[in-house]
Amino acid sequence: MNSKHFAVIMAGGVGSRFWPVSTQAFPKQFHDLMNTGSSLLQQTFTRLQKFIPTENIFVLTNADYVSLVHEQIPGLNDYQIVPEPAMRNTAPCILLAALKIQKIEPEAVMLVAPSDHLIDDDGAFMDDILKCMEHSQKNDSICTLGITPDAPKTGFGYIEYNATDTSPLNSVIKFREKPDKDTAKQFLAQGNFLWNAGIFVWSINTIVQAFKMNQSKMFDLFYSGLADYNTDSETTFLEANYGRAENISVDYAILEKSQSIYVLPATFGWSDLGTWGSLYEEKEKDVDGNVAIGAKVTAQNSSGNMIFLPEGKLAVLEGVNDYIIVEKDNVILMIPREKEQEIKEIVARVKKEHGDSVNS
Repeated sequence: MNSKHFAVIMAGGVGSRFWPVSTQAFPKQFHDLMNTGSSLLQQTFTRLQKFIPTENIFVLTNADYVSLVHEQIPGLNDYQIVPEPAMRNTAPCILLAALKIQKIEPEAVMLVAPSDHLIDDDGAFMDDILKCMEHSQKNDSICTLGITPDAPKTGFGYIEYNATDTSPLNSVIKFREKPDKDTAKQFLAQGNFLWNAGIFVWSINTIVQAFKMNQSKMFDLFYSGLADYNTDSETTFLEANYGRAENISVDYAILEKSQSIYVLPATFGWSDLGTWGSLYEEKEKDVDGNVAIGAKVTAQNSSGNMIFLPEGKLAVLEGVNDYIIVEKDNVILMIPREKEQEIKEIVARVKKEHGDSVNS
């Protein structure tokens, strides 16, 4: 392993589209949604441990989830868990992590990866990341991994790249926002578009200088706490100052302003596991096209259902087709799969009507 290789796991989201399993108090990255025996966060950490020294892996998370991270990844030093006292999107926490790493190793190369994505080939993932790390170590550039689209999906951002490049990494022309259906079809027809997986690689010097140039106010704010980072006084500094940072994503803050960005088409299977529907797509189906996790199922004239129940509970279905059926604590959710994007609005309505007495 290379001691100058570092990784940062983004683990601060709520994953509200996986309600009622994923909640504000216990979000999806801490759940074993795939029923493998380990949570999504644990799977991500184990994957990175195969080629990144354990002491060089940091977890960025909400301050409320620090104890959950310690519980699921025992043995981490306190400085490896970066608590966000306020929700400020991805740019502030990435800058903070970069400065913490720079203080440890000024020549570091840094990977940023989500905590809750599904990757089906750890070896291919490692090979792709190491290619990006080698490129970033030699060049003053930002690298990202892109996923080859298999359908004109509208739930992902897209990366437009220069298809005439002959090297494994292609120069990025532009990051595109989530498109409508017709635009997504045009992207696929054009052939030089990839899904943006939110996986980035850069040298510490490259990303710190990018923030210094493009986000000077944010840079000055976090640089003022340099002496506190990786010490007992770090939390005190963050509690006093983190909330003053602009609420902005790294895409808007840095990527759209950078002139030297390269993308490597990923060689592994990938899913962002953003919804119950995406989990349905990834799991093995029975003869009727139903997916059951935790539950035993007796079904007749019922197909295409995503069923997630407490271990050993029996679901009996008659004439139920293409539904999401979830039970967690004091909540049962039944909703057509085609309406899964409405779950966030449903959670808001449930809170308004029933308060915090429900699993929300």
